[in-house]
Amino acid sequence: MAPPEDIFVRAERGIQGALSHLPMWMSRFLGYRGKPAAPSPNMIVCIYGFIGAFGGLGIILAIFTESHYFTSRHVPAIVASYGASAILCYGAIDAPLAQPRSLIFGHFFSGLVGVIIKVIFNYNFPEDGEGFPRLMWLAACLATSIALVVMHLTKTTHPPAGATALLPCVDRNIHALGWYFLPVLLLSSFLILVSALLVNNIQRQYPKFWIAPIPPSPPAQPKYQQSSPPDPEKAEFSETPRSPTLPVSESHESKDTQ
Repeated sequence: MAPPEDIFVRAERGIQGALSHLPMWMSRFLGYRGKPAAPSPNMIVCIYGFIGAFGGLGIILAIFTESHYFTSRHVPAIVASYGASAILCYGAIDAPLAQPRSLIFGHFFSGLVGVIIKVIFNYNFPEDGEGFPRLMWLAACLATSIALVVMHLTKTTHPPAGATALLPCVDRNIHALGWYFLPVLLLSSFLILVSALLVNNIQRQYPKFWIAPIPPSPPAQPKYQQSSPPDPEKAEFSETPRSPTLPVSESHESKDTQ
């Protein structure tokens, strides 16, 4: 009896089935191809990776630096860990760590861990800007270590998110954001994802999956055709031994001897 299918794989099958019913132009820019696309040449990866990283990070910087809503709340121009996410989501788009589930939830869970650790330790940075809080080192180490465990257990590992967990504990501006850091992360991840869908699907395929990879189908078992049992009556005639025939020369010799 086959083991039950993973719930995330079933959800992925449902997503792929829904995408297959969308218009082709829409499903294409959501990563649906029907069958996996071939790896892209290096030149294509370089060109579209450059365009995607430049455009995606530029959109984030434009929103956080030009919007009064964010500047009035002293939101940093960009969360530094998204620079590393850009390398994955625009360059190494075939990697499981670059897929949407890891991108969004990896950053969110790590940021949540970082904020919780910051609240637990409850320290403040010196107002004169010199020196660091005494327990900052412990909070920073715990934040990234716990984030690693959380991402592994939830199957949302995204290496740049290790820095996301670190920032609420070591960066003065992000430390001051508190819980507001979480919606900033969700918006940044969403902008990276949308721009990656637009740029990567022009000549490549992204994402390879939304929630979980679908395992390949097992190979079909060969059907062995069993021959029908032989007819015993036919077998008697077919298996009757024939008397050996002597060569012509030997038959003449035997007559001469008689």
